Amino acid sequence: METSSPKKLSLPVIISILLTVVPLVTTSIATAWAVGHESQLRSWPFEWWVIATLILTLASSVALTPPTFLALVYGYFLGWTALPLLFGLNLGAIAIIYASANFLHASSIRGYLIQVYPQVNSLLCRFYQNELRLIFFAKLSPVLPFAITNLFFAMAGARFKQVIAGGTLGMIPRTVLAVWAGREARDIRYLLEHPNEGLATKIILILLIVVSTIGIGYFFKDKKIAE
Repeated sequence: METSSPKKLSLPVIISILLTVVPLVTTSIATAWAVGHESQLRSWPFEWWVIATLILTLASSVALTPPTFLALVYGYFLGWTALPLLFGLNLGAIAIIYASANFLHASSIRGYLIQVYPQVNSLLCRFYQNELRLIFFAKLSPVLPFAITNLFFAMAGARFKQVIAGGTLGMIPRTVLAVWAGREARDIRYLLEHPNEGLATKIILILLIVVSTIGIGYFFKDKKIAE
């Protein structure tokens, strides 16, 4: 009798799983730490926040600290002053992830997928014709994982300028919303446990998700791109 050997998960699949599960664990740990050290964080000078941002940029690039969660915390302690730090953190993490795609042999993986699944080639061609739009709508969504989407675009062969431009435009609304929510909160524990509290916040989140979904869906139905 022939026994089928168990299928091995590819490196990209394993990484994607880790990038989804790890943030849930680290966010819980960071929440408990922030709640227990609120007075200490309030006494930090701005220079310490800059150093922390550099460290968290590396952490965000490997999905240890989701940028939206950090925007809530930064907004709570720094208010609107946090925006330049958060924009720098997002762009830095995007650049690191993009560079890391070369380590994962992105071009070889694309070639293998095209060979096994020929339809991938047509999908990639459509993507290359309008990278900026798809990247923008994907980064606009507050529900798509930060690290996974960045890794996906890098592995797909998106141009770095397009990833940076689309990522910048897409992250502005959700980052501003998170900072505003953090700034308006009166208790950090309640904020981090109920980040989407408030009617205005919920409405804006829904609008971002709807716009993002429509934009991504239109990409796959756009006849001009398919031609």
